[in-house]
Amino acid sequence: MSCTNHIRFLSSFRLSSSARFIGVCNLLAALLVFYATTARAEIKTPPSRLLSVIPFRVLSGGIIVIKSKVGDFPDSLNFIFDTGSDGISLDSTTCERLHISTQLSDRKIRSISGISLVRFVPNTVLRMPDLNIDSLNFYVNDFSILTSVYGENIDGIIGYSFFSKFIVKIDYDSLKIYVYSRGSIKYPKGGYLTHPFIVNLPVESAKVKENADITARFYFDTGAGLCLLLSNDFISDSALFNIKKKKPVETLALGVGGKKSLRQTTVKDFKFGPFHFRNVPAYIFDDEYNITSYPSLAGLIGNDLLDRFNVILNYGRREIYMTPNSHYRDLFDYSYTGLGIYWIGGDVRVSDVIKDSPAEKAGFKTDDIIIGVANNFSGNIQDYKNLLQRTGEKIKVVVRRENKLLEFKLKVNSIF
Repeated sequence: MSCTNHIRFLSSFRLSSSARFIGVCNLLAALLVFYATTARAEIKTPPSRLLSVIPFRVLSGGIIVIKSKVGDFPDSLNFIFDTGSDGISLDSTTCERLHISTQLSDRKIRSISGISLVRFVPNTVLRMPDLNIDSLNFYVNDFSILTSVYGENIDGIIGYSFFSKFIVKIDYDSLKIYVYSRGSIKYPKGGYLTHPFIVNLPVESAKVKENADITARFYFDTGAGLCLLLSNDFISDSALFNIKKKKPVETLALGVGGKKSLRQTTVKDFKFGPFHFRNVPAYIFDDEYNITSYPSLAGLIGNDLLDRFNVILNYGRREIYMTPNSHYRDLFDYSYTGLGIYWIGGDVRVSDVIKDSPAEKAGFKTDDIIIGVANNFSGNIQDYKNLLQRTGEKIKVVVRRENKLLEFKLKVNSIF
């Protein structure tokens, strides 16, 4: 290479390097502008504001019930707060009682008990303390079966249509729900931030351990009155249980779609984020209506476990923040009687007696009317259910059968 060509080569190299350097500087400047703009946008994001404080009650299984009003009707109605519902709905009987007109819908609701077609009430207002939410479509379903389970009228269910509009804090220590506008929020210390997958219903990852150690995805369902619900497909494919060594007991559950046969057992270990629970009660069900879309999901986490946390639902940022509360170390309910009792026509009645269960062995029959449990004659089904959770005890139960009073001693077995 001649000296002249060598000089030209070096000169072109220097020019090329200078161009690259200028390009890098421009890129860095652009990135700085981007991040500065983003930071200013974050700063300008208005802080969330407290809009409403709503007291709530907890029913069996940790179910949350609040009082709200609909439209211009003056009656306060009972609504279940349910992250496992993708809309907002009203009971058909409540609509009849309040003379609320409904329209046909092509929407179907899936539950573990079946698929049902529903009607709806369009463009309606939900009224909470200091907060009105308008332009809501309330789907209509028959919740009489929920009323019979909990012993009081269940007028509706509040789900995704509400949660998606606000930041919602559920505080089990104060028994209050705090509703905030969407915006920036500072989470309290001592909790855990999750980033659920949300398409109407939040989905979280957790680890289940029995014979195998398996990470799977679950619905985050505050409307389910249990700890864990696992699909039989998941159990079979994962070989989670050795059924010969650990045989679940047969039971029944009631949902919006009706009765469903389940098997009841425990899982040795359940880990959700940094939170670790041992010997967790679990139900196994045949998911014939594919509500879990297996293998996408293994089942759901219910509120008998979730109510051990104060929870902040921030769907706008796809965040759920969980802080252990005063119930975090409460004992799980391992009781098993095989006795299904429901509130029917103003009475607490026996509706189911599982074969070979303690209830059958004690002498119960369907349509027996429960008069008292362990010297409690309140007629309150919630009280009776709580008393029948005393594992290892023989509980005195007084029933009326064909105008005769009978007394039985019911042994409460344990699934653990």
